[in-house]
Amino acid sequence: MANLLTRIKNTIMADLNEAVDKKERKNPIAMLNQYLRECEGETEKTRRLLERQCQLKEQFTREYRQALNMAEKRGHQAEIAQKAGETELYMFAAQEQQHFAERAERLKEALVNAAKQQNELEQKYEVMKHKLKDMQIRRMELMGRENVTRAHQQMDKVIDNDDFSNQSYSYFNEIEAYLDRVEQQVNHSYYHSTIDNRIAVIEKAMKSNETHSNS
Repeated sequence: MANLLTRIKNTIMADLNEAVDKKERKNPIAMLNQYLRECEGETEKTRRLLERQCQLKEQFTREYRQALNMAEKRGHQAEIAQKAGETELYMFAAQEQQHFAERAERLKEALVNAAKQQNELEQKYEVMKHKLKDMQIRRMELMGRENVTRAHQQMDKVIDNDDFSNQSYSYFNEIEAYLDRVEQQVNHSYYHSTIDNRIAVIEKAMKSNETHSNS
């Protein structure tokens, strides 16, 4: 039974890997974008962990200082109680002083460890940011090369496509024919207007000559 489940699992994983490989070959930039999004997510998780570690370090620092202050305070109170002959009060203050001193020592060790861990996280976070930025730059380079390749392919397709060339040639012919018709209409209107004006001028001159002749 275990062997059967293992074979089934291996078969499923093989199918998934094959599907991923096909997707990568079909659209490598899309898969690269997916990988980068995952890297960005991991980098963001590290940033939040680093931020949390800084907060913990600050908390350890505050607790450590409070424990030191309380240990010093209880030690001073124990001295006063001892000088005053207050045995019970002295014993209580002395026990408190020892308790806070032990807490301060434990917190000091925790603070040192927290600072060390914070330093390690900061270094890893910086490395992750640099790697992520390098991958983003490589993506832009790949996208640029892919864009140029597609542009060349599209231009070659247009240039080598006889159907497209025929359509373009027909389209330009239609435009030229339309321009010819417009030009003819404009010229006809111009000539018609010119003829009207010239005839009007001639007619006016003839009438003027007739008037002078009669007089």
